[in-house]
Amino acid sequence: MSQVSQALPEAVRGFITPASKKMLIGGKWVEAASGKTFSTVNPATAETLAMVAEGDAEDINRAVEAARKAFDTGPWPQMKPADRTRVLLRIADLIEKHRDELAQLETLDNGKTIFESRNVDIPGAAETFRYYAGWPTKIYGETNPSDPSFFNYTLREPVGVCGQIIPWNFPLMMAAWKLAPALACGNTVVLKPAEQTPLTALRLGELLLEAGVPEGVVNIVPGYGPTAGAALANHPLVDKVAFTGSTEVGKEILKASAGNLKRVSLELGGKSPNIVFLDADQDAAAAGAFMGIFFNQGQVCCAGSRLFVEQKIYDQFTDTLASSAASVKQGPGLDKESRLGPLVSQEQYERVLGYIDIGKKEGAQVKVGGEANQALGKGYFVKPTVFANVNNSMRVAQEEIFGPVVTTIPFKDEEDVIREANNTIYGLAAGVWTKDVSKAHRISRALRAGTVWVNCYNQLDPISPFGGYKQSGFGRELGLHALELYTQIKSVWLKV
Repeated sequence: MSQVSQALPEAVRGFITPASKKMLIGGKWVEAASGKTFSTVNPATAETLAMVAEGDAEDINRAVEAARKAFDTGPWPQMKPADRTRVLLRIADLIEKHRDELAQLETLDNGKTIFESRNVDIPGAAETFRYYAGWPTKIYGETNPSDPSFFNYTLREPVGVCGQIIPWNFPLMMAAWKLAPALACGNTVVLKPAEQTPLTALRLGELLLEAGVPEGVVNIVPGYGPTAGAALANHPLVDKVAFTGSTEVGKEILKASAGNLKRVSLELGGKSPNIVFLDADQDAAAAGAFMGIFFNQGQVCCAGSRLFVEQKIYDQFTDTLASSAASVKQGPGLDKESRLGPLVSQEQYERVLGYIDIGKKEGAQVKVGGEANQALGKGYFVKPTVFANVNNSMRVAQEEIFGPVVTTIPFKDEEDVIREANNTIYGLAAGVWTKDVSKAHRISRALRAGTVWVNCYNQLDPISPFGGYKQSGFGRELGLHALELYTQIKSVWLKV
């Protein structure tokens, strides 16, 4: 056991120290059919945290069959809506009860700072379940003014078995975003957490059972994308698949869905423009630009990774941002003073450093950072990096880096920045900083993005829909619109 593990609270240490973590299938904790396991690693130290059962096609099949049985013959879809509400509220309460334990697990497995885990991820997961707890009693059908000799009405029913594949950047919160609306609507689920960060999803599985979720309603199968993930996307008994991750994998998920024409929702990559005008509150914009790219080490699908700054303030603004980046406290996520942690994995570490080298070769100027933070030991630490004098056609301005790297681009006027901001295959989010309300509305309408933040960035609430344009995916998570992903409409005609 590492020194880090020895220093952990008993509940956390007890969760990660057994021989291997099992998967949840049919309400039981079981080993992989193959007997295989894989290691999940602490990004701050590169040491193994725990061994986890490695699911593959056979385990996915067992999980799907359990979910199918639970949907077709189990109590959950037929449960009184108010009773589903009570279960979802208990889940939210249990997440809050175990918030410190969950925050430490999240930080250990993902690397993010304990400050972010405690103040963003865990509260966000609880609030998502609490928000959707209010919906089961409010999912209405309609009566229609049809031919008077008929009574025509609609039923909004659950889709069925939902395959859900979540990413490693916000493991618990992404599980909540997927599970809460699916459960509120009466569906059953097979959840595949990212292989890099399976621990909080597995701990959530324990809490779901404690809250009273019936067996087979939620099944959790950790494993790798090409095996477990592909099997879930291809399975003929899965009625709907929801995926959050890269655009490349999203395209494969969509192809796999064709076998039984399962419904698909995709929340994919981004290269979001964050636009600062001359008339903006410069201090607020600088703080927003910093948070927009360095929050969660830049491992955010909607990160403001393309920072457009009006030419007259470009030099001063980029200097301010670089100064903030240079002074941020970087260190292990469990250090309460850390505000920037390691990247999630060796693979991501090498990817980000590779893009930094590409940026240098393309001629971008490194104002700060531009290298690994080797002073912090064996962990996957990359210094926060600000590139200046970037051309929007450079690879570092067009391709998703998914790390603490921002490309700053000067612009001349509204027409110029709208054209350049929209010049991307992505369309997940955007930011606008200006005191001119009319300009804010004009730019917001002109930007092809699913979310536009004005004089703020990274604001999220379970009540507000989130999703992308273009190759950032389709479908909306959160809010009322997520219910559309997990329900289908039946029209009933009754002869009077």
